[in-house]
Amino acid sequence: MDVGFIGLGRMGRAMAAKLIEAGHTVRVWNRSPGVAQEIVGATPVGTAAEAFAGDAAITMLSDDAALRSVIVEGGLLDGAGRPGLHLSMSTISVALAQELAAIHARAGIAYVGAPVFGRPDAAAAGALNIVAAGDAAAIERAGPLLDAMGTKTWRFGTEPHQANAVKLAGNFMLVSAIEAMGEAAAFAEGHGVPAADLLTMLTGTLFASPVYKGYGASISASRYEPPGFGLRLGAKDIGLVLRAAEAANVPMPFAGVLRDNLIDAIAHGDGDKDLAALATVATRRSGR
Repeated sequence: MDVGFIGLGRMGRAMAAKLIEAGHTVRVWNRSPGVAQEIVGATPVGTAAEAFAGDAAITMLSDDAALRSVIVEGGLLDGAGRPGLHLSMSTISVALAQELAAIHARAGIAYVGAPVFGRPDAAAAGALNIVAAGDAAAIERAGPLLDAMGTKTWRFGTEPHQANAVKLAGNFMLVSAIEAMGEAAAFAEGHGVPAADLLTMLTGTLFASPVYKGYGASISASRYEPPGFGLRLGAKDIGLVLRAAEAANVPMPFAGVLRDNLIDAIAHGDGDKDLAALATVATRRSGR
């Protein structure tokens, strides 16, 4: 397929590379232009409009503001060479996803919400879990692209924003797990039990899952750099969760706790570290 890819952060670069590896023709554009030259086999283009064309366009931008600036304020939906399909793979707000779906419908462009679960190493291996929602026929058309980037595509309805709700729910659970491990580790150390010993046992028994094992190992070793999933991005996502929860009249009191603790971590200089650094908040508060 002829694909345009917009947004070449650590995730976007790896995802674009997997599309090229699968034999797709990929044009790439990034707000910082130098990055586009680094992707072997891709065709760098000078404007976002040149990438927002062809059989499909994929956006993997950092947040609501970036996506709105490039797609909506940049006038890409009014261009003559618009794509047949737009896969929005960024982690964005439910409200923006709903707005984009309506704008795309008016423009006559198929729009699919397709955020991903997985860190850059999973993206590089083509092992992402992709959450897709939107018109069933559009998702089918996107199948070869989704298969190239992920190990499985999970479908969650016909409204694109449903995929974004699932993504935010998953990230809420992920941040909750890190907070729980941080508090449990600080509690154990308060009673003379090394955090590493506690987390090694628990993540190998009761909590033997990838999230607990991966982040538990980082917490045990106080290994927070380089970031796989940045703490500041985690704080952004919890903010999106809280706004979407309020819009749906869904109380999420623990999300408020997570927001405050993430702000605490950022205030103490950990914003650019891995999300696992959230565990340092409980340790610091316990005087350790």
